[in-house]
Amino acid sequence: MNAWTASRIRTTKGRQKLACLTAYDFTTARLVDESGAPLILVGDSLAMTVLGYDNTLPVTMDEMLHHVKAVTRGVKQALVVADMPFLSFQISVEDAIRNAGRFLKEARAGAVKIEGGATRATTVRALTDNGIPVLGHIGLTPQSINAMGGYKVQGRRPEEAQRLLDDAKALEGAGIFALVLECMPPALADEITRAVQVPTIGIGAGPHCDGQILVTPDLLGMHGSVHPKFVKEYAALGTAMQQAFQAYRDDVENGRFPTAEHCY
Repeated sequence: MNAWTASRIRTTKGRQKLACLTAYDFTTARLVDESGAPLILVGDSLAMTVLGYDNTLPVTMDEMLHHVKAVTRGVKQALVVADMPFLSFQISVEDAIRNAGRFLKEARAGAVKIEGGATRATTVRALTDNGIPVLGHIGLTPQSINAMGGYKVQGRRPEEAQRLLDDAKALEGAGIFALVLECMPPALADEITRAVQVPTIGIGAGPHCDGQILVTPDLLGMHGSVHPKFVKEYAALGTAMQQAFQAYRDDVENGRFPTAEHCY
């Protein structure tokens, strides 16, 4: 099977549901890739999941590059998409091209993701015209939480829904290969999905999208019982890891580890 590319992702519209995930390190990326996921996003969510920040805003280009490089080393088939961090593309089109190009040239990503709607269309067009595939992202855009007043469902009011529909069409016209829809009513996600010819990838946007994406540590139950409503936990690794750490500590403290079988 050929590796996944942005153009191949685009051709799945109406033909195949896309089960996408995030990854931030070599080992997780390898396991996600071996599961058959077509797209792996190195999200700026690593600000919270890996680096311990309160939100995505502090993460830098250098931090993102470090993690994208680790992920691409572990991936053979999936399309690796690098998330453009806050202020890496907003200041100028030139900055956007330079920073996006670093993700492809230095970190070997296959595409980048940019948050924002019609206001980003010029930037998206400049990137795609320069051979840089772009995954769009509308709805709840975490880099704009200060303007949005927090993590809130978007598109509930008719005027908001119309704006998001217009955003989707503007980004499609600018050349995106797919579009993330985050935290919006399922009916609106369905309308947007039917209105554009590129695949939509939902996160908290209901079942009508062309694909879904989850933050992998959430899916694995590594953050305790507090997580967004749209998350389904497929494992309880956080609990299992804690139990393993405690069992190891107990064995060491009580002289049960190491034993003869662990010695040279």
